[in-house]
Amino acid sequence: MAAEIPAEGPELTKEVGPNKGAIPSVVLAAKLDDDVRNNPVLLRALKKVDRRLLVWLAVLHFVFKFAETNISNAAIMNLEQKTDIRRQLGHLTSSQWAWCISIFWYPYMVFEPVSTMMVKRYTPSGWFARIFFTWGIVSACQAATQNYAGILVCRFLLGVMEAGFYPSIVYHLSFWYHPDKMPLRLGINYNIGVSSGAVAGLIAYGVSFMNGLRGLSGWRWLFLLEGTPMIVIGVITYFILTDYPQTAKFITEEEREAIIAHLPATGPTTRAKFWDKNGLKKLLRDPTHWCFLSIWTFGGIGGFGVTAVLPNIIYDMGLTGTAQTQLMTMPPYGLAWILVVVFGYFINKKKISAFAVAFGMVITQIICFICLITINHTYALYTFFIVACGCTFSIYPILWPERVRSVEGTTTAAIAFGLTNAVGCLAGIIGPQIFQTKFGPRYRLSYGIALVFLVGSSISVVAAWYFCRRKFARQLQEINEPHGVEVIAEEDGDLKVVT
Repeated sequence: MAAEIPAEGPELTKEVGPNKGAIPSVVLAAKLDDDVRNNPVLLRALKKVDRRLLVWLAVLHFVFKFAETNISNAAIMNLEQKTDIRRQLGHLTSSQWAWCISIFWYPYMVFEPVSTMMVKRYTPSGWFARIFFTWGIVSACQAATQNYAGILVCRFLLGVMEAGFYPSIVYHLSFWYHPDKMPLRLGINYNIGVSSGAVAGLIAYGVSFMNGLRGLSGWRWLFLLEGTPMIVIGVITYFILTDYPQTAKFITEEEREAIIAHLPATGPTTRAKFWDKNGLKKLLRDPTHWCFLSIWTFGGIGGFGVTAVLPNIIYDMGLTGTAQTQLMTMPPYGLAWILVVVFGYFINKKKISAFAVAFGMVITQIICFICLITINHTYALYTFFIVACGCTFSIYPILWPERVRSVEGTTTAAIAFGLTNAVGCLAGIIGPQIFQTKFGPRYRLSYGIALVFLVGSSISVVAAWYFCRRKFARQLQEINEPHGVEVIAEEDGDLKVVT
């Protein structure tokens, strides 16, 4: 049954400029002026939200990454003992193994927008609980597979059950936070997930020594130990995750009104209807939408594609054995953690544009991939690989707040967030095919193909920067002009309101 959401609450007003009259604060919130930003009631309320909502979503994202990356860790586990997953499932070829990874992302692409919309249809607590409960069951079932067909079926169902998780987080947070408040928070949330990738390597290292325990191979233990806890977490989520400001019990009425009032007029609301056909048409005509889809498509294939087979590529460098390779997958995640925190802080403080940071990271990826093609020194290759992957993991969380800001409407936001993450799934579909083990150990052809997509990503970032700046200025001018407020687009892409 669909959730019943209370009304948004009273509209608050604020006097701006001489004889300007009362302007709804929700209008001013479109650009989040300093008075609204520094409102002590709002700051107190958001601290409560951070502790109650953001922390649990971070926990969910942390465990989420385990199940998403464990197939890559399983790929090289116990190769020396000849009990690895590819051998035990029927001596899978490099092409078959690539399909084991890729098939997960096909249903992901299809169900991503739909799943994101279900957050509003069934409430965030209910939908997130469903994702984790069903996903945990399927993830654990991978341990029981005996052949190629079995692992394909499990991987496909896993994609169906998991689809929509991250865009649903972004969508959920957009009901609580203004886009200006989201860069650092999304960065922290994403970093928790990135940290999970590093911890997953450590866990895989330990689990590899369980090989043969109670007659089970190491990779089977990995799926069991990382899948079963998801079921319990799904049940817990249903009871402790807070849905919306209108229904939250841990904030006062004054704090509730402050949170609602600071949200942008163009953002998603609980009062909006579930489906808005006009909003969808407007989205499809919006050039910023296609620019972001291009960033996620080109950047996903060119940058994220390599991460789908991360342990394999590091192992093929010949630095160490399979168990130690699991540990060597950790530094790229550590670098990404540092990059997101540092740049997220400066973006949050309006010291630098998110688009400028993203463009710089794409260029850095391009340079690193060129070096990976041309340089022969093993440790230099590993260093450039760490930098490239660190930038790859950092770009999306840095751009997500701008993606949120660029969308108008509730239905539109759900579809836009879902589609954006869906096209990013091409990284999981095409990446393993480009980086098949038969192209190793140097993967020069693979890096060359990825470079083409990264060039497309850099062009898309610049285009999105241009169209977003125009859209934000026009959007705020239309909202504020009737109240005698002028909007100016400054050089850094930010917007200044003049009364």
